[in-house]
Amino acid sequence: MSSRVLIVEDEFIVASEIEEIIADMGHQSVGIAGDQRTALRLAPQAEIALVDLNLRDGPTGQDIGKILAQTHGVTVVFLTANPAQLGAGVPGTVGVLSKPVAEADLKEVINYAIQRRRAAAAAPPRRLKLFNWSDMNNILPN
Repeated sequence: MSSRVLIVEDEFIVASEIEEIIADMGHQSVGIAGDQRTALRLAPQAEIALVDLNLRDGPTGQDIGKILAQTHGVTVVFLTANPAQLGAGVPGTVGVLSKPVAEADLKEVINYAIQRRRAAAAAPPRRLKLFNWSDMNNILPN
């Protein structure tokens, strides 16, 4: 079953590589957002979001992730070279994967996010730092 993934990343080459991996996995990219306005416009189409922290409009990724998760019911995983910026995490989001990201690690994280969204038991990928929120905050209906 295919999932719809939003890529929130302002570096076009990185975003395009992620989009290609998503397609190779059989999932659909709903688009690439380099700023908050674009991310929120695409939010209603997304089930999963991969969110960088520092975007074209500044360090808005944390706020975007929170809005996507809490307002739109999107399963959010942060991808960033600056995981310390997230502190203990963002309520309602899954966790953070530090950049640079190997293709195999990205695939594991996407599969984990999909399984979590579907309330399937799964062990987290070893490189994914989970946030300490209740599973009920991270598992939302399709």
